[in-house]
Amino acid sequence: MFAFQKDNYKWLFIGLAINILGFILMIGGGTDDPKQFNASELFSPVRLTVAPFLIVAGYVVIIYAIMKKPKKNINK
Repeated sequence: MFAFQKDNYKWLFIGLAINILGFILMIGGGTDDPKQFNASELFSPVRLTVAPFLIVAGYVVIIYAIMKKPKKNINK
């Protein structure tokens, strides 16, 4: 019997998707012109609060997926 069941993989992929979304929200803010600086884009609330929260939440879901015990099958 494998340690991971279908439900574990479902939670694992949900956690990975949340992590990827958090990292995508953190990307950006750069410019090709070194003389231009846009502080509102670089220090936006999405980058400073939402993205790190999603990354941590994604890791929590991944840990839950790893630690979740499989359901016992009564029919066997």
